[in-house]
Amino acid sequence: VHGTSGTLPHFLQEPDDAYIIKSNPIKLKCRARPALQIFFKCNGEWVHQSQHQSQEHTDQGTGLKIREVMINVSRQQVEDFHGPEDYWCLCVAWSHLGTSKSRKATLRIAYLRKNFEQDPQGREVPIKGMIVLHCRPPEGVPVAEVEWLKNEEPVGSDGNINTRADHNLIIQKARLSDSGNYTCLASNIVAKRRSLTATVVVFVNGGWSLWTDWSACNVRCGRGVQKRSRTCTNPAPLNGGTFCEGMSVQKSTCNALCPVDGGWGEWTEWTVCNAECARQRSRECTAPEPKHGGRRCDGATLGTDNCTGGLCTQSDDVALYSGLAAGVVTVVVLIVAVTLYRRNQSEYGVDVIDSSALTGGFQSFSFKTACQGNPLLINSSQQPDLTVSQTYTSPICFQDSMDKELISQEPSLFDPLPDLKVKVHSSFMVSLGVSERGAEYHTQKAHPQTFPRGLAPDYSGVGLEGTLRGRREKTLLGPLAPSKPSRPPLRTAGVFGHAGGRLVVPNTGVSLLVPHGGIAVDTTWEMYMVINQDDSKRQEVLLSPEVTYGPLGLDLSCPVAMTIAHCAEVAADNWSIRLKRQTQDNKWEEVMSVEEESTSCYCLLEAQCCHLLLEHPGRYALVGEPLSQEAVKRLRLAVFGSADNTNPLGYSLRVYCVDDTPYAFQEVASAERVRGGCLLEEPKTLLFRGNSLSLQLSIQDVPQFLWSIKPFTTCQEFSFSQVWASNQHPLQCAFSLERYSPASSQLSCKISVRQVKGQEQILQVYTSVVEVSGGPYNPLLSSDCTITSQMGSRAFKIPLSIRQRICATFDTANAKGKDWQLLAQKLCIDRNLCYFARQESPSAVILSLWEAQHQDTGDLDSLASALEEIGKVHSTHSTSSRTSTQTTTRTTATLGRSTEELDAEFT
Repeated sequence: VHGTSGTLPHFLQEPDDAYIIKSNPIKLKCRARPALQIFFKCNGEWVHQSQHQSQEHTDQGTGLKIREVMINVSRQQVEDFHGPEDYWCLCVAWSHLGTSKSRKATLRIAYLRKNFEQDPQGREVPIKGMIVLHCRPPEGVPVAEVEWLKNEEPVGSDGNINTRADHNLIIQKARLSDSGNYTCLASNIVAKRRSLTATVVVFVNGGWSLWTDWSACNVRCGRGVQKRSRTCTNPAPLNGGTFCEGMSVQKSTCNALCPVDGGWGEWTEWTVCNAECARQRSRECTAPEPKHGGRRCDGATLGTDNCTGGLCTQSDDVALYSGLAAGVVTVVVLIVAVTLYRRNQSEYGVDVIDSSALTGGFQSFSFKTACQGNPLLINSSQQPDLTVSQTYTSPICFQDSMDKELISQEPSLFDPLPDLKVKVHSSFMVSLGVSERGAEYHTQKAHPQTFPRGLAPDYSGVGLEGTLRGRREKTLLGPLAPSKPSRPPLRTAGVFGHAGGRLVVPNTGVSLLVPHGGIAVDTTWEMYMVINQDDSKRQEVLLSPEVTYGPLGLDLSCPVAMTIAHCAEVAADNWSIRLKRQTQDNKWEEVMSVEEESTSCYCLLEAQCCHLLLEHPGRYALVGEPLSQEAVKRLRLAVFGSADNTNPLGYSLRVYCVDDTPYAFQEVASAERVRGGCLLEEPKTLLFRGNSLSLQLSIQDVPQFLWSIKPFTTCQEFSFSQVWASNQHPLQCAFSLERYSPASSQLSCKISVRQVKGQEQILQVYTSVVEVSGGPYNPLLSSDCTITSQMGSRAFKIPLSIRQRICATFDTANAKGKDWQLLAQKLCIDRNLCYFARQESPSAVILSLWEAQHQDTGDLDSLASALEEIGKVHSTHSTSSRTSTQTTTRTTATLGRSTEELDAEFT
């Protein structure tokens, strides 16, 4: 047909081998070209034509007939066949020239037995030993494939782990991480089967550490004993490993040389009488000499005697008269020097400021001890003691003066200045003199306490720490201080007038500076600060506590300076840190990014804290958004311990992970103080990276034969989200231990805190678990700094007169460029200058920010150095700047005066 007489049938599709699964029939298909007829033959017998399903069509390209045939084979047909081979089928196709046969297709019933021929067995192997787990899967068709699981996770092959073709699992060198539950999983197209679980424990046998040095002999004199020791910690036994064999302590006899006390020898003969009518004799401590720690001789080694029995006195009278004459001459010289000094002083006026001699005239900021429990507190009611002082270097802590004078009697910011007179010897040595009018300050009588009109008292929002005894001031409290906080807030308050002052929330790293002149004259405000935490979920990471200051109706002529501690590691540009403020509808709006410039507020970000210049009361917080996985948040780690009240032999260790801010740790310290916990190790800092990996805590080196620990608690874990978005909430995990005997009174172990693929810190625990009456005392938990407010001049490090001179000099533009911008540059506060430009007195705001930045350093060195540098640079331009140089020199000299003198003047 069309030239097909020379073509045999060619199979385009032949039947494939197949497995019958459950009761589902198998379809076998054949297709051939050219084909007049196709039939199936199974197990040597033709399949009846009625069981065939045929289709026929013509190939358009060649014109040849293509025939397709299909049959169904049931499970029953295969099961009923009994022959030497498996059930098989093939196709036979006919054409004009003859027949062609297809390949044989084998049909088998698929199955998988339930029971393994060999289950893996549990093993205990030493570290670095070989682990071999055998597995023979159940019988099945087709043959089952084997996969190993460890703790329900697939085990992959690497250089140390090999899953062989014979289904065995081999670990060449066992590691501690190879401990776990292993399961053999067999599967084919029918089903999956699990073997029994084999528990593998990799143990570590204990090893001795090196011997310590021999101790000192236990007796001071004679025959005694000395010893040395070693511990089974190299390595410590783990997971049932054997304890070290041998002695942990060795003793040896020793002989200590007995001390010999010294004794005096005989006196020598008297010497010849000298010109002063005296003679001498001596003796030595050599009978015997002191040896081996013995006492030296008591008494004098030299003896003197008057040769004439008291008649030799003329030379003594001559020496007396000579001394009197020298004293008279000295007094006359001092009088002449003072007279010349006063004359030279009158040649200088006090109009302008310059800064050429600051560093030479600087002293540390010192205060006399005045507050019980804290030697660094300022007592504003006492006159300064110029004989006893302490250098102020600790975090600032103020005397609460709410029951004393509320308004400091100080000169206002732009009052006339006293006539101070200065003589400049060099740029580093300055002498300061005060004229008769120099010690007089323009003071004004404290006006009765007044507030802006129309403000009714309202104390509903915030409960202030401490009662204002005998006084109720008017204030405004807004909705930003919630009436039912999720946790008790920390609060502090104070009444401020024109002189300004400072509020401090003790032990939290939060403070507020109200500058001098910020509040109008004859007006006082009761201001407050609140630290509060809400439990609302944030998309950003909260890096600081939420701080509220108020009242809402506060009217200030210049911004306040707020300091807030934060927990971000800002060394690298891995954070986007923003300042946010809560609105009236309790939503948070962005005020500014700390890296951007803004005219609404100012932000100075440092490693541990942030200084803010704010003009509007409200609730503020620092939030951060990580820009990469290298973003780091500082965590503070602390471990506390206490006896178990329900078990006389029990002891509980609690490990806290909190954000590294003083406020967050203070919460933990307060809670542990209530429950009687003892701080067992000085808190440590852990740098927690934003790499989405968890934080793991494990207890190690617990003495095996003295203590036991509850199972499944040796290693605990915090997820990444728990730590990263903790938002100042403390995270705690506990380890419960029990001693085998009441005689075991000492507990020593280590607690490892590590981030996966990150930093690790070790907390060393060594404590006595015997209860002490009265409870443990923890110096790190004691709260010494409880002073919350300071009003008036003593709240500031820069004396008011110096502040006025600096503002008068730098607020006015100078042809030589000596203005407030240069002052900001020298004080390293030269970012966002547009904010200072819109202030009435830019220099005053810069100095307020400097005060907030240096509240803990206790000295004026950086300000002095900046002013002196400005004076040196501009004194070289022309002689016309000489007057300005003299004024800055006078400022420097006044800063250099001792703190006691300044205290006396302000008092």
